[in-house]
Amino acid sequence: MNLKIGVIKGDGIGPEIVTEAMKVLDKTAFVYGHTCSYEQLLMGGASIDVHGIPLTDGTIQTAKSCDAVLMGSIGGDAKTSPWYKLEPSKRPEAGLLRIRKELNLFANLRPAVLYEELKGACPLKEEITEGGFDMMIMRELTGGLYFGERKTVEENGVLTAADSLCYNENEIRRIAKRGFDIAMKRRKKVTSVDKANVLDSSRLWRKVVEQVAKEYPEVMLEHMLVDNCAMQLVKDPKQFDVILTENMFGDILSDEASMVTGSIGMLASASLNETKFGLYEPSGGSAPDIAGKGIANPIATILSAAMMLRFSFDLDKEADAIEKAVAKVLKEGYRTIDIMSEGKLQIGTAEMGNLIAGYIE
Repeated sequence: MNLKIGVIKGDGIGPEIVTEAMKVLDKTAFVYGHTCSYEQLLMGGASIDVHGIPLTDGTIQTAKSCDAVLMGSIGGDAKTSPWYKLEPSKRPEAGLLRIRKELNLFANLRPAVLYEELKGACPLKEEITEGGFDMMIMRELTGGLYFGERKTVEENGVLTAADSLCYNENEIRRIAKRGFDIAMKRRKKVTSVDKANVLDSSRLWRKVVEQVAKEYPEVMLEHMLVDNCAMQLVKDPKQFDVILTENMFGDILSDEASMVTGSIGMLASASLNETKFGLYEPSGGSAPDIAGKGIANPIATILSAAMMLRFSFDLDKEADAIEKAVAKVLKEGYRTIDIMSEGKLQIGTAEMGNLIAGYIE
C-alpha cells in the first residue's frame, strides 16, 4: 500500500519531532511492505513567514488530496515573536482552527496512557497510579465556544467582550456516536462531561448523549460535571475509559490528563472527520525555548503516527509495532530530558527516533 501523507512540520520543535515520526513511519513501511509519499505543507508561523497568513487555500486543497496529515506543533513565543503582533485572525493558531473547520475534523481523540516505566515521572501518589491507567478523551473539535460568534464593543465607555457557546443536536450526536464506537473497542464505558447544572448547551448535550447511548446497550454511560471530572482525574484516573466532552472542556481536561501521564511529550492526538481522513499531531505545544536544541521528546508525534496507521489506513499490526517499539525503548531505560529520572539513560530527539525505528519488527 502507498500511504499518501501530508506533512505540516510547523513551528518551534515541530520540524524536529515530525522528522523522527517520519523516520519511524518509513521503517515501518519498509518492514511491512508499504511505501510512504509525503506532501510538505506550510501552516502556522512557517506559513506566515512565506505567505503572510497562517494557512493558504492551496495548503487546504493539497491536504484534502492526501490520505491523512501528520503535523508538528504550531505557534511561537507570544511575548517575543512578531507573529503575535498581527491581528488574531492572522496569528499561527488561526490556521489550526481553520484547517479543523475546512477539513471537518470534528472528532478529537487524545489517549492518555501512563506507562509502567514512567510512573516515576507522574506527579500523583504511587498508590493512585499503581498499575497505570489508559483513557481516551473524545473532544468535539469544530463547535462550541471556539467557533461561536464573538465580539468586543464599548458600551457607555466600558469595553465588553462576548463569546457564544453554541451546539446543535446533530453536532453532539456525531461526536457521541464516535465516542461510543471507540468505547466498544475498549472497556465499554463512556463518561460524558458537561456543565448541565448551569448551561443550556450542556443540557442539550446530556439529552442527545442519552439518546445515542440507547443504541449501545453494552456500553455503560455515566454523566459527570466538568469541575468534578477535573478533580477525579487527579484523584482516581483509573476509573476512566472514554471521556466524551465538548470543545473547551476537552481542551482543558486533555491537558490535565497529559500532565498526570508524566509529560505532555507523551500524548498523541488524532482529529478525524466522517471518513477515514484524519490529522495527527502531538498534544503539546511548539516549545520555542528548546527548539533546535535536539532535546524535545518525539514520542507523542511517533505515537500520533501510529494512530494514523490505525485509524486512517486500518493498519493495526503496523500501529501495534510502533507502540511496542516505544514501550521497549522506555523499558530499556532510555529517556528524553522531560521524562528523565534517576538511573535512566538520557538521550536526544534524534537518538530516540533512531532507537524506536530500530525496534520495529
